[in-house]
Amino acid sequence: MTIAILLTFFTSMLIGIPLFIALLAAGFVGFLVMGDLSLLKIIPQQFFGGMDTFSLMAIPLFIYAGTLMNLTGLTDRLLRITRSLVGHLRGGLGYVNILASILFAGINGSASADTSALGSVLIPAMAKDGYSRSYAAGLTAGSSLIGPIIPPSIFMILYANMTNTSIGGLFIAGILPGLLLGAAFTVMNFYYSVKYNFPASDTKANWKEIFDSFIYSIPAIIAPLIIIGGIVFGIFTPTESSAIAVIYTIFAGFFITKELTFKKLWDAALESARMTSAIFLIIGSAIVIGWLLTYARIPTLFGEFISSNVESPLAILFLLSGIIFILGMFMEEIASLVLLTPIFAPLAMSVGIDPLHFGIVMVLNITIALITPPMGACVFIASAVGKVELGLLFKKIWPFVITAVITLILIILFPPITTLIPSLFNF
Repeated sequence: MTIAILLTFFTSMLIGIPLFIALLAAGFVGFLVMGDLSLLKIIPQQFFGGMDTFSLMAIPLFIYAGTLMNLTGLTDRLLRITRSLVGHLRGGLGYVNILASILFAGINGSASADTSALGSVLIPAMAKDGYSRSYAAGLTAGSSLIGPIIPPSIFMILYANMTNTSIGGLFIAGILPGLLLGAAFTVMNFYYSVKYNFPASDTKANWKEIFDSFIYSIPAIIAPLIIIGGIVFGIFTPTESSAIAVIYTIFAGFFITKELTFKKLWDAALESARMTSAIFLIIGSAIVIGWLLTYARIPTLFGEFISSNVESPLAILFLLSGIIFILGMFMEEIASLVLLTPIFAPLAMSVGIDPLHFGIVMVLNITIALITPPMGACVFIASAVGKVELGLLFKKIWPFVITAVITLILIILFPPITTLIPSLFNF
């Protein structure tokens, strides 16, 4: 049955069938192989039931908040403070790129949105300042991986929903790994800045200019503080924080930046609905296959096989990460997460791996696939917005992939990176 599902899925993808239809077709074939046609009624039940979860409401709201940030000028204010802090250094626009990704990550939780929003501004600016377009696009795509790690995170919401893990706990667990990933790209940018003698600005912002840019950027900085601070201190749930983030960005757009109009509000709603629809169709379709695999005891059999042949939890974590990484190269990220989580998470829990630790490892692994050829969505976006030939960017992206993988290895080897902050807040 598993072979029939995989063959149907990959064949459908190769001939250009939309992803959610390919998943449903694979599930339908799986049910036929089982030979019990009465089970076909499960398909619509699981498809719609998989989307009918209150915690998933946070996804469209975080996407909406992030879209509004771009349309209200708040994203530009984040860029201003980052430029004043690090823009004068050699390779300064690279550091601006990374720092802006860290700040923007605290708003919408989407690497694709990060690549599109920041890349459209920073890639041309870096190219104008003497950086190669391929490096600028690669750094933008690479640093965008911070988006799904620092809270909020669409991937974490999905993982928590499938494993009954605390969304707030996962969000907090992602803070240090996200900062570590940012630090890794900072070191990488420093190395290339020295190697290729990237430009340094002749002028350095003085304390007054830094203070003025900070005051100007406060409306933008407040948004991630509301989201993260509210969850950390238990003021509201992640779903509630997403709604509050939308309310705040609308308020800021109308009354602070005064760049938001009712047309922009409607355009943001349409864009958010389009992105949410695509995500939810994939979720529902993948859950159909997930139910089928669970019904056929595939996760149980897989867990028994691995645990009987590999005893060390650390070895199991590396093994699962390797499988996720390879599959992520050829599958869409949300589909990979929804399909693999029900199989891998129970195994990880059964050998004593902390659920928050495994959740972050799983999410980071899935996220790295966003810049990994041949399916890396962020590479396609960076190529388009940066006007870089796709084949060239796929060749140049590997140092960024390796940097992210090294960060993943460190997180696997040192669980306190993920568990320290949650333990301080009793998650």
